[in-house]
Amino acid sequence: MSILVDGNTKVICQGITGSAGAFHTKGCLEYGTKMVGGVTPGKGGQKDENGLPIFDTVRHALEATGATATMIFVPPPFAADAILEAAEAGVRVIVAVTEGIPVNDMMRVKVVLREFPDAVLIGPNCPGIITPAPASRGCKIGIMPGYIHLPASQASSGKAVGIISRSGTLTYEAVWQTANRGIGQTTCVGIGGDPVKGLNYIELLTMFNDDAETDGILMIGEIGGNDEEKAAQFVREKVRKPVAAFIAGRTAPPGRRMGHAGAIVSGGEGTAQSKIDALRQAGIEVADSPADMGKAMAAALGL
Repeated sequence: MSILVDGNTKVICQGITGSAGAFHTKGCLEYGTKMVGGVTPGKGGQKDENGLPIFDTVRHALEATGATATMIFVPPPFAADAILEAAEAGVRVIVAVTEGIPVNDMMRVKVVLREFPDAVLIGPNCPGIITPAPASRGCKIGIMPGYIHLPASQASSGKAVGIISRSGTLTYEAVWQTANRGIGQTTCVGIGGDPVKGLNYIELLTMFNDDAETDGILMIGEIGGNDEEKAAQFVREKVRKPVAAFIAGRTAPPGRRMGHAGAIVSGGEGTAQSKIDALRQAGIEVADSPADMGKAMAAALGL
């Protein structure tokens, strides 16, 4: 099992004719994702380099292909409208990879998305989501390197975990470390590092907690905000599965944004240590170094 996407998910790409959209559409196709078309206004009726049909609007794309998911590679000034167009057309899983969307735009998106409770937004400024599966039957929506992922059915340990991360690079590192320990992944979700975004830890913790094939959960957080502290409290009260975590940014100076737009210690809040303390108090196995994420997950699973 998995969450949100699987090998049957049909996906379109908004911005399919741009350099990034074209490149990653090809990568998703090669991984086994059922890419069924794309959207670029004014280019409807054409085909991309992979032979996929291009449509002028998301609604036309869904009507013709039956897609339920989209990945967005639209430039920042237009990305918020692309998200809302997808939601209004009936897309269920919206993956906004675009970096640099203005915060005001995302605040508007969050308000409007309340009118579409069946749509979930992943991102923006994120690597996307992947449900690995053998023999090119998985679903990769985004920019992550598919080959490093280990399908749950091929895990030598007999265990598979869900991964939730604010950091794209650390997601890949966590996947690599768990896979090398024979721990598979059911689904990996990069939620992005912007201060205003779609799915967050608690929603995904709930999904993984309810997924029968997911044996444990690995959370990767960073400085800024209090999302990890809220997640720790939720784990303590609701989650029945082993959880491990890592928090990036221990040495970050207060008041300076580090990497992601949301990664900043401000007003004495959002420090790495406050997050680590909250996680440990909730019984979560916390890695002290990014090199120990796989080790921490294995310890949480009792391996």
